[in-house]
Amino acid sequence: MPGSPAPGITGRLTGLVGTLRSHGLRIGPGETVDAAAALEVLGLTDRERVREGLAAALLHREDQRAVFDPVFDLYFPLGVGAPDDGSDRVHEGGGDADRDALRERLVAALAANDQALLGRLAAEAVDGFGGYGSSSSGADGSSSSGADGWSSYQTLSRLRPETLLTRVLAALRAGSAGQDGQGTGEAAFTDRLEADEVRRRIEGFRERVRTEARRRVAERRGTEEIARRAVATTADRVDFLLAGRAHLDELRRAVHPLARRLATRLAARRRRAAHGSIDLRRTLRGSLSTGGVPMRPVLRRRRPARPELVLLCDVSGSVAGFANFTMLLVQALHDQFSKVRVFAFVNRVDEVTGLVARGAADPGGLSARILGKATVTGRHGSSDYGTSLGEFAERYLDAVGPRSTVFVLGDARTNMSDPNLPALRHIAERARRVYWLNPEGRSQWSTGDSAAYAYAELVEMYECRNARQLSGLIARLLPV
Repeated sequence: MPGSPAPGITGRLTGLVGTLRSHGLRIGPGETVDAAAALEVLGLTDRERVREGLAAALLHREDQRAVFDPVFDLYFPLGVGAPDDGSDRVHEGGGDADRDALRERLVAALAANDQALLGRLAAEAVDGFGGYGSSSSGADGSSSSGADGWSSYQTLSRLRPETLLTRVLAALRAGSAGQDGQGTGEAAFTDRLEADEVRRRIEGFRERVRTEARRRVAERRGTEEIARRAVATTADRVDFLLAGRAHLDELRRAVHPLARRLATRLAARRRRAAHGSIDLRRTLRGSLSTGGVPMRPVLRRRRPARPELVLLCDVSGSVAGFANFTMLLVQALHDQFSKVRVFAFVNRVDEVTGLVARGAADPGGLSARILGKATVTGRHGSSDYGTSLGEFAERYLDAVGPRSTVFVLGDARTNMSDPNLPALRHIAERARRVYWLNPEGRSQWSTGDSAAYAYAELVEMYECRNARQLSGLIARLLPV
């Protein structure tokens, strides 16, 4: 089958490594050899031991497990095909009676925390309620797995396991009846713990359903294709314009670790740059004592000073997530600059340096603080780059000087208004450097109401679609 892993355990391992690399995980030949050695030692009898062994050999950070685990489940699946037939099995296209019976069995499995049974129920649920498209019937009239595909969303929408919380708690309390009584406060605390534990079990079952649906689709369409397309990538590779709340929250948590890595790289660049370039005249003069052979190159002395940084950020719509993450990252890097000033705009500009500094302890509320306390909108809520750039050049140009590096963050979509190129040119003439970071793909620049290429004629514009690109650009573009 096209896209299926090569036969044998070696093919599965190399397929797993290749897919993980396609999701941005850095795995070299050394890690791959270690993983093969781990497989040789662990064998294949205990699947969970294999999972943990390969994770230990291949991964560098705990957050990479979110990508590794679903990819592992595709290359080393728990089973093949539909679940074995049995008296309680739900057949494809099961009705309400089948659904209610499965929910009853699910309550019992969740209450007992029976992982083996939960796995079988997840497989039965996908087989019975997750198929879509055409289906075929056997000679005896029974349904067979002839669906075009399987959907975890459809399965979970019909089964609704999240609504079983109360019933599972009742089963747990019925099983613990007769035990010693507890005080009111202690009982309430225990109830909360039990509820949290049941929610965790339900979410675990939901993930089993997702895994089973991916496995069934991979058998039909190929493991490699599904592993690359159906498994969510790491948060730092998700497009800012497509990132949901969960991804943005994860990125905010990663701000300070990322800032530490960037600070180390910037400090190393600054140390190398402090040596300066060769002073040719003084080197040749010194070579007179050695017959013209430049034995001792003389370097120009440099007195590097930390640069000043100015951020001009569009905080409208979906661009706001990109701007907010960048503001938080720069705030975490503040020790690398002599001065940082941050300005936000939609169709008016206001300085938000103080809001960003105070928001370091609450990064999730940064957007609300800026929109609530800063004057960034006027008569309408649509972004207006021309008006905003003009207001910045008129009111805040003193923030820009010969040591300033200015970063403009936004998609350059003007909503058909005047882009005000003279204002950007005036800013660029005063600054040491001006860089424009655009979260849209280059293929979308200057389409529709975008003035990206017009602005790119005046300043350097870079595609910056995700956190990985952003960290690379900041490390490369910031002056030393």
